[in-house]
Amino acid sequence: MKEHATSLKTSIWIALFFMFVEVAGGWIANSLALISDALHMFTDVGSLMLSLIVLRIVNKPSTATMTYGYHRAEILGALASALSLWGLAIMLIYEGAHRIVYPEPVEGSVMFIIACVGLIANLWMLKLLHKHQTHNLNMRAAYLHVISDLLGSVGVILGGALLWYTNWSPIDPIITIVFTLSILYSSGKVIKQSVRILMESAPEGIDPKAIQKDLQDIPGVKEVHDLHVWSVATNNFALSAHLVTDMPQKALQEAHLVIEKKYKISHMTIQVEDPAHFESKYCYDCSNGFSKEMPPPHDCKNH
Repeated sequence: MKEHATSLKTSIWIALFFMFVEVAGGWIANSLALISDALHMFTDVGSLMLSLIVLRIVNKPSTATMTYGYHRAEILGALASALSLWGLAIMLIYEGAHRIVYPEPVEGSVMFIIACVGLIANLWMLKLLHKHQTHNLNMRAAYLHVISDLLGSVGVILGGALLWYTNWSPIDPIITIVFTLSILYSSGKVIKQSVRILMESAPEGIDPKAIQKDLQDIPGVKEVHDLHVWSVATNNFALSAHLVTDMPQKALQEAHLVIEKKYKISHMTIQVEDPAHFESKYCYDCSNGFSKEMPPPHDCKNH
């Protein structure tokens, strides 16, 4: 975690410095693309600072009221970071469309040179964050911020070169809009993943129906219900289930082995129930509804 924090701090200072360089260059060149790249670098600063704050919050120990600790702070940070990109994107698309209709002169040479400087800054930050981006969704969101900014810098460089030689002003807002659409795409995936975790959907790559079948196949297990699989945070999964069996100890041991070895889930809560004493009031699926994919306990219909 200390290495993550060091990389984030260094990236923040890099982004701040080159953001001011791009703002100055965009003002001198009258380039919307450069200013949009500088604004995006400003969101990089916000995203990286948010990631740094979240990194510290996540490591706080659990309490009597925050029983899972603060792991979800990572998801909230990633969601806030991605949503900030959408706000920026709407503003840039509007301004880009306005400039296509009402073109303004742009200094292509200045635009090209400043964009090259911005590209160097993004490559530097990308190198610092690359090895950390698979560790959690929050770091992934910060990394995507930098990638989308890097793609924007490449687009501004190409546009600056074209503008330098042709003086065709519409290329500046066109690049801005294309660059913005790439931001919407990359951040949209982070938003989707964040919402899935917050809604406690089954983690990607884990099929609850397959887990239910594997538990049902354990000798002595007559029924599996109230099966729930969710993510506490990125790569931090949890599971709960009820097993109806007349061989409680053996079935429980086998269930632990199946879930941990096959599905790599170590945090699990499994309740064993006597077939002759099922009570639907203790069954979440009976009281809160169920789907065709995950049928209810047999005795639900009788209560």
